[in-house]
Amino acid sequence: MIGAGSTVIFHFDIKLSDGSAAESTRVHNKPAKLQMGDGSLSPAFEAELSGMQAGDKKTFTLEPQDAYGMPNPDNIYYVDRSKFSLDAPAQVGMIIGFAMPDGSELPGLVREVVGDSVTIDFNHPLAGQTLTFNVEIVQVIN
Repeated sequence: MIGAGSTVIFHFDIKLSDGSAAESTRVHNKPAKLQMGDGSLSPAFEAELSGMQAGDKKTFTLEPQDAYGMPNPDNIYYVDRSKFSLDAPAQVGMIIGFAMPDGSELPGLVREVVGDSVTIDFNHPLAGQTLTFNVEIVQVIN
């Protein structure tokens, strides 16, 4: 049974409030893995999983603050268009990986291109959304 500190392997599907699919681990048949209490998921999400066991399925809806949070205006950046190459000009809707000092990559979504200014949004694409999760527990390791 899922409890504090459990490692959980599970499939999930995420739907937006209009019913459209947003994300699914089933597309590539690669379930997600998480450690309960490690901070990677919200307490509300973990509370929904708590007490479930392998084979259990559950559907639940989370408000934005309990899912991916609300968009943070501090995660919007304005970059000079000259920073983009002629081979890959900035276009609205593009997701661009930006190298971080620690060597990791942070994806940003191009929201707007006006004149020489490119607006990049580093908020999670599902931030601000009320989401319905359909989860299926594959394995619980206590």
